[in-house]
Amino acid sequence: MDTSIESPIEMSTRIRFAARAHTANRTEAMAQTRRKGMQRERLLQGMVVAANRGGYAGANISAVIAAAGVSRPTFYEYFSDRDDCFQACIGDVQNQLSATIEDALSGQAADTAAAAAIQALVGYASAEPARARFLMAESMSGGTRALDARDRGIAGIATSIEGVQGDAPGGAQVADLEARVLVATVYRMIATRLRRGEIAVAKLAEELLGWVAAYQRPSRELRWQKLTALPPPGHSPHVPDVPVHQMQEVLPPGRPRISEQEVAENHRLRILYATARMAKEKGYSTTTVADITRLASVDGSAFYRLFSDKQDAFIAVHELGFQQVMDVTAKAFFSAESWPERSWEAGRALTQLLQDNPLVAHVGFVEAYAVGPRAVQRIEDSHTAFMFFLQEGLLQRPQANAPSRAALEAIVAAIFEIVYLQTRGRKPQIAGMLAHIAHIWLTPFMGAEATDAFIDAQLRASGVTPPSPPPRGPARRAARGRRGSPQRQQ
Repeated sequence: MDTSIESPIEMSTRIRFAARAHTANRTEAMAQTRRKGMQRERLLQGMVVAANRGGYAGANISAVIAAAGVSRPTFYEYFSDRDDCFQACIGDVQNQLSATIEDALSGQAADTAAAAAIQALVGYASAEPARARFLMAESMSGGTRALDARDRGIAGIATSIEGVQGDAPGGAQVADLEARVLVATVYRMIATRLRRGEIAVAKLAEELLGWVAAYQRPSRELRWQKLTALPPPGHSPHVPDVPVHQMQEVLPPGRPRISEQEVAENHRLRILYATARMAKEKGYSTTTVADITRLASVDGSAFYRLFSDKQDAFIAVHELGFQQVMDVTAKAFFSAESWPERSWEAGRALTQLLQDNPLVAHVGFVEAYAVGPRAVQRIEDSHTAFMFFLQEGLLQRPQANAPSRAALEAIVAAIFEIVYLQTRGRKPQIAGMLAHIAHIWLTPFMGAEATDAFIDAQLRASGVTPPSPPPRGPARRAARGRRGSPQRQQ
């Protein structure tokens, strides 16, 4: 048994070596942590690059690791699958953007909060175009979870804006717009430009500020800052009773007694219905041709005689719905005399058609982004088509005060966002949004007071009570406190 006593020199040497070993281990652990953090960041950046290049469909694991310059095993050290990485990337970009917005809103007054948020959103897109495109455009192609993440991020920014605006004195000028719709409209405007490859988006801020200014009014007079559905007016005579998408009868077995063209048309309509139905139930990304043919009760050969692939069928569904929407909206628009009345009738027909045809609303306003560039282009084309109904409104105001083209785009984008939000809700009330849509549609041309008077008259004529301004002061602060403060994404 060794009973020797350690000398002070030996003890000092042992402690010194132990301390060095501990420092070395700690340094190695810190270096490893930094390496892991860098690898994760590289994968997230790889997802941004892959998604911006090929959309959600093209952002598979092979594309991500190729853009990130890491191995497949490294990918699985951080993410369980492609969706996990996609969600993490949305959260990472959204957190960075939310911090930017919070900094921009710090110290702002109620009447400058919306402008500060718009400038910060456009500024972020100008400084980080790739990340902004991923969040504001490509996230909409990633299915239900990605859309949920996108919507949570927008809601968080909106709550921050509302937090500043909630304490506005009665005379402060505040934009009478639902904050989520305001933020999402800016998202959509930026997304369109970044998708087209426009890098210099900074000039968009001034145009959007001009659009928002048209809705400003004293805070005590605000009426439209909450998307509360109203009872829909009477049924529009321009909305057909027959749904746009409906399942055709399955042909009996054996040789049919109709022509080959009629057989093909029966198959086509059944496939279109099944495609729209599967888009609502499963989403584009997870729907297969087998799912569609099974629901349509046709075989694969019948499908491929009519459509080249799943994407082709989805685009045909979108095209059919868009044609019906434009046909109904245009007929309603030209049925009235004055432009405000035509606009109201067009909005009434549009919202009721979409309410009665949830498959059309879902494919056109939610699922189309996942189908790919051709479908997204169709969405942007539809924005341009709807701007036609706004052109006559330019005569309502002197040319010097007429809304810009960007303002017209923003009006359509805001209306699309309202329909999108209702379509994704548990109990869609698209028809109940008519008054809100009319407010967004008409106010930049007629002014807030004249627009309110017109909407109120239309509602009363339909037996609907117009909305009243929400509570201000302590009551509004209490309501905002019940909603809670914004949460950053995890």
